[in-house]
Amino acid sequence: MLAHHLPGWDEWYREITFKFAYHGYAAISPNLYFRSGHGTPEDVAVKVRGAGGVPDDQALGDLEGRCTCCTHCLISMARWEFSEPVQVAATPTWPPAGSRLCGCHRLLGGRVVMNKEDLTPNQPVAPLEYTKDLACPVLGIFGDEDQGPGPAQVNQHEEELKRLGKTYEFYRYAQAGHGFFYYHRPSYRQEQAVDGWAKVFAFLEKYL
Repeated sequence: MLAHHLPGWDEWYREITFKFAYHGYAAISPNLYFRSGHGTPEDVAVKVRGAGGVPDDQALGDLEGRCTCCTHCLISMARWEFSEPVQVAATPTWPPAGSRLCGCHRLLGGRVVMNKEDLTPNQPVAPLEYTKDLACPVLGIFGDEDQGPGPAQVNQHEEELKRLGKTYEFYRYAQAGHGFFYYHRPSYRQEQAVDGWAKVFAFLEKYL
């Protein structure tokens, strides 16, 4: 299950869904903005952002409703302005009955560590608060030049995982910022992205 980023269900996400399928995995990437109407991913994302983002409960329900595999690994590039993989993996109703969650990936995603003033009615709880209930390994891949999350937030997230004895793998790349996996943007960093993808598939091989 690949959960898209804030810019929406765009071409890049559809492409990487095929990438996972090419590597032998059953992959699905639902459009979590489908309730917000039709249009280009950019136009719909603007509409969603203007509404304060998608409510966490709605995103969780839509992800669960689209999951039909017997084994799940939730992958996201961002918090999407709504639910974060850490939150989903710690939700009592996830995965659906008869399934198991083998792992979750955070690639570049911010808004796990949130201040009180960052919370909203749609996102009322910082995903970091769900760490205690996490029931699967976590892979995190970050750029040292990123500010969303910045290095201090990544450190705080890692310390919480350590404190609670969770299984995780965090990797950080120098000379890379936010979105270094996105080959169609100036933020792309080929060397770091290629190595990052290798770590994604090694993680899947290890835990799936």
